[in-house]
Amino acid sequence: MSATEQPRVLATTKQWLALGVLMLPTLLVSIDNTVLSFALPSIARDLRPSAVAQLWIVDVYPLVLAALLVGMGNLGDRFGRRRLLLIGASGFGIVSVLAAFAPDATTLVLARILLGVFGAMLMPSTLSLLRSLFVDRRQRRLAIAIWAAGFSAGSAIGPLVGGVLLENFWWGSVFLVAVPFLLPLLIFAPILIPESKDPAPGPFDWGSIILSILTLGPAVYAIKELATEGVGVLPIALLVVAALSGTFFVRRLLGQTNPMLDMQLFRVPSFSGAVLVNLVSVFSLLGLLFFLTQHLQLVEGLSPFDAALALTPGILVIIVAGLVVVPVVRFVRPGYLMAGGLTLSLLAYGFIALTGSEATVLSYIIAFCVLGAGIGSAETLSNDLIISSVPPDKAGAASGVSETAYELGAVLGTAVLGSILTASYRSTIEIPQGVAPGDATAARETLGGAVEVASTLPATTAEELLISARHAFDSGVVTTSWVAVALMAVAIAITLVTLRSVRS
Repeated sequence: MSATEQPRVLATTKQWLALGVLMLPTLLVSIDNTVLSFALPSIARDLRPSAVAQLWIVDVYPLVLAALLVGMGNLGDRFGRRRLLLIGASGFGIVSVLAAFAPDATTLVLARILLGVFGAMLMPSTLSLLRSLFVDRRQRRLAIAIWAAGFSAGSAIGPLVGGVLLENFWWGSVFLVAVPFLLPLLIFAPILIPESKDPAPGPFDWGSIILSILTLGPAVYAIKELATEGVGVLPIALLVVAALSGTFFVRRLLGQTNPMLDMQLFRVPSFSGAVLVNLVSVFSLLGLLFFLTQHLQLVEGLSPFDAALALTPGILVIIVAGLVVVPVVRFVRPGYLMAGGLTLSLLAYGFIALTGSEATVLSYIIAFCVLGAGIGSAETLSNDLIISSVPPDKAGAASGVSETAYELGAVLGTAVLGSILTASYRSTIEIPQGVAPGDATAARETLGGAVEVASTLPATTAEELLISARHAFDSGVVTTSWVAVALMAVAIAITLVTLRSVRS
């Protein structure tokens, strides 16, 4: 060791145990993002939501998370990250029970909103606490790799958990999975995790938080409206509101001496490029899971458990890829590795688009594994770059940006790709003669609605409706996949431009 070289400050056993505790809310929130994928057919049968309501049941949770994460990260920096983690865990557990017994779609949407509020308290705290627990860069990268692998794998495990539960219980059971995650957290976090906060925080900026909500909420809702209803006064007005709010949000932060989020960070290629990779990776994962879980159950006819089992190889690939990339990045620049990860996502969607209605269950398993290899590596590296680009005292706000990108990607993945799929499905399905007007409307809304309507029809009519609905759904999957391929190509180009010179 040279005279100027600082000794490595290595983590202790207690700190690695603390990482295990922090994995609990990480897994929980990411599982909750996708656990509803397999429950959607059951919810559609029991609560009979419209197509828009069904999308909101899925989307409102990550939307609220995305809107609040930066503010909650700033709140954790100011008042204590561990304290915010424990408050969020308590609230999340209580509301999960309420969601499990929701009597109608409206109540479920409201419960999902509250879950988003408390979930926003959990996620920035976990990543920012890792920043303070692991001082050594190599150990922190490994810890973040484990965290990111759990985050990405949790999104894929969600359908598996849902499949197991729905095989034996009612759809509300997917929400009760929060309890076994949160109880150990509430017990061991005060013992293993020290409190950390910004010693010199700026004022808590309610104005910026409101502006961030007014930016994200209208923007995502406008995307939904444009995809499902076409160009109209409402989506245009919402986009105007989002653009104005976003402009005021950025100008407000740039004019502050100690803002809750330093907008100058986005001029740093390693930060802005990593945020983009984070968003696009989750976009591709959640977009694929949105239609893959429905295809396996409603087109291929697999049970929830068997459909979830088909995703297991992809889940394992995500975990392995996230860990393998840690030693690899010491020899290959992270920008190239992340661009490579997005390229795998492009190839997965391209494979689905080319196979079309001829795709088999094995085809989808292969596509999910290819995509999982890219997601696992890209998520690890993007989160490491984001959290390492800021001083430790601002780790909460930076973590909030990372989680915002993740949740915004989750929202856009289902909102954009899901809405395109819904619009294509509606325009393609043909309702056979003899179907009542009300049932015809339900069948046009979603594939789940068509399957439910078919169960009440005579055999010949039911078969005709199911063939048309499944063909319309798979046709929409092809269209959606080509859109995803185009978006991935753009993201790859931007990643190479912004991150090619960044070193690990």
